[in-house]
Amino acid sequence: MNAIDHPLVAAYLDAVARETAELPAERRAELLADLREHIEVSGAPDDAGIRAVLTELGEPRTVAASALAEEGAAGGSVPKAPDAPAGPLAGRQTARLIVALPTLGGLLVLGSPFAGTLMLAIGLALLWKSPLWGNRHKWIGTATSVAGPGLLLLGGLALSAGRLGPVEVLLISVFMIGVPLLGARILLRALRG
Repeated sequence: MNAIDHPLVAAYLDAVARETAELPAERRAELLADLREHIEVSGAPDDAGIRAVLTELGEPRTVAASALAEEGAAGGSVPKAPDAPAGPLAGRQTARLIVALPTLGGLLVLGSPFAGTLMLAIGLALLWKSPLWGNRHKWIGTATSVAGPGLLLLGGLALSAGRLGPVEVLLISVFMIGVPLLGARILLRALRG
């Protein structure tokens, strides 16, 4: 498959086209042609290569904001596009780390309570400082991350009281792993939306 025919490229170019809807049609077509050419010349052979090329180009919103700003500086009457989140906690790689820290920290509490709690606390602090998510998603991330340690505490109390059987222990284990992973998935999907 040619790089330009890849579904990731089509989605990327569609996103740039949507974000640049306010550009004059001629300028938008020129921008999309330039992006297609850059992707095609890269000759990326596989998904990883294509992702690297798209990452190098930048987020569609950022590419569009630059094009809109250039058009405005050139005397066009294009309103300024909303700014993409910026700062040290706004990159995609950083976002993945921010999602992973509290998720893994909540799970690590099982084996190493101190390290797990520390990782969970750092991850949640970064989550709340990041401009990538709104308060709703931050609360979802927080609740799902602390669900694992919370279930561990409740399970430990119930176990010490002799009120847990094998089925209950299994259910607690499934929820301790599943709930934080579900929260991580919700946060990552929110980035795409």
